[in-house]
Amino acid sequence: MPKRFPPQIFIGLSVWLAFTAQTLLSSAAAYTKPVSGGKRQSFLERTLILLDVNTRSPVKVLNDNFLSLQVDPSILKNGWLDFLSSKRLVTLARGLSPAYLRFGGKRTDFLQFHNLKNLAKFRGPGPDYYLKNYEDDIVRSDIALDKQKGCKLASHPDMMLELQREKAAQMQQVLLKEQLSNLYSDVTITARSLDKLYNFADCAGLHLIFGINALHRNPDNSWNATSALSLLKYSAGKKYNISWELGNEPNSYRTMVSRSVNSTRLAQDYNLLKTLLQSIRYYNRANLYGPNVGRPRKNAILLLDGFMKNGGSVVDAVTWQHYYIDRRVTKVEDFMKTRLLDTLTGQINKVLKIVKIHAPEKRVWLGGVGPAWAGGINNLSDTFAAGFLWLNTLGISALQGIDVVLRHSFFDYGYSHLVDQYFNPLPDYWLSLLFKRLVGPRVLAVHVAGLQRKPRPGKVIRDKLRIYAHCTSFHNHNYVRGSVTIYIINLHRSRKKIKLAGTLRNKTVHQYLLQPFGAEGLHSKFVQLNGEPLSMVDSDMFPELKPRTLRAGRTIAMPPVSIGFYVIKNINAYACRR
Repeated sequence: MPKRFPPQIFIGLSVWLAFTAQTLLSSAAAYTKPVSGGKRQSFLERTLILLDVNTRSPVKVLNDNFLSLQVDPSILKNGWLDFLSSKRLVTLARGLSPAYLRFGGKRTDFLQFHNLKNLAKFRGPGPDYYLKNYEDDIVRSDIALDKQKGCKLASHPDMMLELQREKAAQMQQVLLKEQLSNLYSDVTITARSLDKLYNFADCAGLHLIFGINALHRNPDNSWNATSALSLLKYSAGKKYNISWELGNEPNSYRTMVSRSVNSTRLAQDYNLLKTLLQSIRYYNRANLYGPNVGRPRKNAILLLDGFMKNGGSVVDAVTWQHYYIDRRVTKVEDFMKTRLLDTLTGQINKVLKIVKIHAPEKRVWLGGVGPAWAGGINNLSDTFAAGFLWLNTLGISALQGIDVVLRHSFFDYGYSHLVDQYFNPLPDYWLSLLFKRLVGPRVLAVHVAGLQRKPRPGKVIRDKLRIYAHCTSFHNHNYVRGSVTIYIINLHRSRKKIKLAGTLRNKTVHQYLLQPFGAEGLHSKFVQLNGEPLSMVDSDMFPELKPRTLRAGRTIAMPPVSIGFYVIKNINAYACRR
């Protein structure tokens, strides 16, 4: 027969169980351990990030042209230079003004200037079946443009554009083979070509920076300035407002042409170019930028250090280049590795350290920036996923005081361009357009709490939520001075909630949330803003970039793997009023 317990014991046991349950619930409220399965998502969503910004004074003040552009000289070979007068292309470039337009790249040091108007003699190869008619169409188009006054704009027939795309596709294989083998052929730029290039920049409100061939050498390895002088005189005669640069990645000359230019010689070459500019009345105050070294590894660092030590301070800004990854990258996840994104910080520090030693007053520019080497990767570096790298570059560069970042390339260079060959803006273009409209040159310090849990012993925790803050652009008349723009990259696979605190608390917020549009997800070449797909209305009209208003005090919810711009209105930030 089972043993019975007195009722007093049951009562005592019930009281003990109730007390224990209450204690456990209290502990859970103070600390919640992540659990597996579907409950982990809800835990992550409940994790709040507290965000505040120091609005008293900016930590950096950048160039008004901070986000700028680059066009590669390869457009001379594949024929796209003749289409820079396209009304739609000029409209898209104008959307990113004010900005610099650097004409340069690997083929800078193979450019040959000829003061000729001949349209066909120096054109690259094209398919025989359409070459003659194609050339005739170009001639007729140029004659029509010459009759226009002011900005010369054209609307090219669809058939003409289709033929050009076929030609460019064939030439792309030749250009890529040259780049991968480091064996380049000469590129001719005629006076007519220069006219077209300058017309594009001028019509779009961009300031042209022209890269001059530094490998045109005398027998004693000194720079031969004959071709450059002819170019300068022609440009001065046309009163073209151009800044100048000499060479591209001089640290790689040995691998390209089996000839090296040491730092002392390079500094002498720049001083010679400066003397030439001062000897031409129209360019005696023109800006000169350089030395445009490659990624700051050992050879590039030694060359930059010697250049600055031996008279390189003649340049108006010190330039260098950075790219993140090479063609071995094959998947979207490679664009989202935080270790990859973090490499830029160390490289910037190396360059700034050298400049600070030799010319601390000099501004530093980051040129030739693109998501990948050798023109990018098809269906990766031209998709939404590449935007994480691009915005990360802008955010880190601004925070560390890089004065200008030049995106390579605005149009037609492999797969890392902003605009494709159908003149359609790609995801990085829309990101850049929002940046231009919302983000000003004054950089603010960000204070964040609750961004990541305590790291486990022996494990590095890298931040997948990147937050930057600037004063809102003064050029945007939708916002009064004193507004603040925050832009956020969420690389997490879960939603993140951000609570504005301190000076940002209880302020109305305008949200501009960018996400991929379409079933391709991060592989998509289309973008939606606050749930609405973005596309041009017509050749000269942008869609309305309409924000979503978040009421005062509302928590910002960042969806997984997304990008957001948030304008804090009516904050009257002291750093942003002046």
